Amino acid sequence: MQSQERPDGDVAVVIPAKDEGDRIAATVKAACELPGVGLVIVVDDGSSDRTGAVAAEAGARVVRHSRNRGKGAAMETGAEAVRLLDEGRDTPRHLLFLDADLGDTASGAAPLIEPVRRGEADMTIAAFTTTVKLGGHGLVVRLSRDGIRRATGWEATQPLNGQRCLTRAAFDTGLPLAAGFGVETGLTIDLLRAGFRVLEVGVPLAHRATGTDWRAQVHRARQFRDVGRALVAREPVVVARLACRRR
Repeated sequence: MQSQERPDGDVAVVIPAKDEGDRIAATVKAACELPGVGLVIVVDDGSSDRTGAVAAEAGARVVRHSRNRGKGAAMETGAEAVRLLDEGRDTPRHLLFLDADLGDTASGAAPLIEPVRRGEADMTIAAFTTTVKLGGHGLVVRLSRDGIRRATGWEATQPLNGQRCLTRAAFDTGLPLAAGFGVETGLTIDLLRAGFRVLEVGVPLAHRATGTDWRAQVHRARQFRDVGRALVAREPVVVARLACRRR
C-alpha cells in the first residue's frame, strides 16, 4: 500500500515501534483515519521482525534505526522526519505520539488532537478510560507522579502515558528528550516549567498489559531507573526527598 498522506492535514502521527509486527498494521490504519492527520511516521527502533515492512504496507512512512536506541531517540527521529517533510509548509504540523501496540483502539485518539488544534492546550496527555489490569505495584507511576508534582505543582493522573499530542514549539522546547522510559516524565516537567499548557484527556485507548514474569519485572526496573534519572536531571533535591520517604 502507498503511504496514505494528506497534504492538507495539520497533524503528523509518530509511532515508535520495536518488534510490533503483529499489531503495527492495525495501529497505522487507525491512525491514518484520525481527524486532521496528514502523515503517519513509524520509527522502527531496531526491530528483529517485519515491523517496518508491515507498517509501510499499512500506509506509513518508515524510518529505521539499525539498532535499538530507545523510545526517546525514536520520538526525536520521528519528529525530525516530520520537520524535513514539513519544509515549505507555512505552519509546522502538530505531533501526535502513539504507542505501536494500540491496534484498532488508536482510532479513539481523536480527543487528544482537538484541544491542540483549537489552541486550547500546548500538549495533551491521554488518560485511558478503559480498565486494564497491569502487573506490578505502581511504584514507577508513583515515582513519576510525585516527582512531577514536587517539581511543578501539577498532579498527573497517568504520568507515564505515551499517547500525547503537542505543538511543534512545545516539542522543540522539550529537546533533548530524557533517555529511555524517562521521556514522558521529563517532557511533562520541562513544558510545565516553560509555561506551556498541559491537559489530560480521557480516551478509550488500550495497549498490551505488562505481565508479571521476570521479563516484565526487568522492564519495570528499567522504567524506575529511567524515570529516576529524568527526575535527578531536573530536580536532584526532589529525588533525594522522595528516596528518603521510601526508606
